[in-house]
Amino acid sequence: MTAPFSRRRALTSAATLGVSMPLLAACGDDGGDTASDDATTQQTTSSPPADAATTETADGATSAAAGGLVAAADVPVGGGVVIADESLVVTQPTAGKFQGYSAICTHQSCLVTKVADGKIQCPCHGSSFNVSDGSVAGGPAPSPLSKVTLTVDGDQVVRG
Repeated sequence: MTAPFSRRRALTSAATLGVSMPLLAACGDDGGDTASDDATTQQTTSSPPADAATTETADGATSAAAGGLVAAADVPVGGGVVIADESLVVTQPTAGKFQGYSAICTHQSCLVTKVADGKIQCPCHGSSFNVSDGSVAGGPAPSPLSKVTLTVDGDQVVRG
């Protein structure tokens, strides 16, 4: 036997539908073009020329460094740059001293995207790391960023 239609049942059904439909839509893949969703990713992961790496400077501009990871002049003192194509962060804590770190956050493996105010910042959950040694400065990250050995060759910062 079916219960008679009631105003309470109608409102409950409408509320359930109103909450569940947007959630289901958010979880689905519409198979459409994701170019507009990936505008930030496109900026930091564009394909560099065969002999250069693309880097994002502190002001958000991208530049190519011939034969190296980044031109030393493009790494600000007390700051750094994220090289998304290499999953690498290059910092210059003091003039002439360059440090390299993995750009993969130790919390949930998100790519860090910004270096500002002496910190390497992860956009996913707010973790931050010190530019001087890659140690955790704040957030949920459990450990420092992995170090990457860098050297300066002429005016370029290179792995090694």
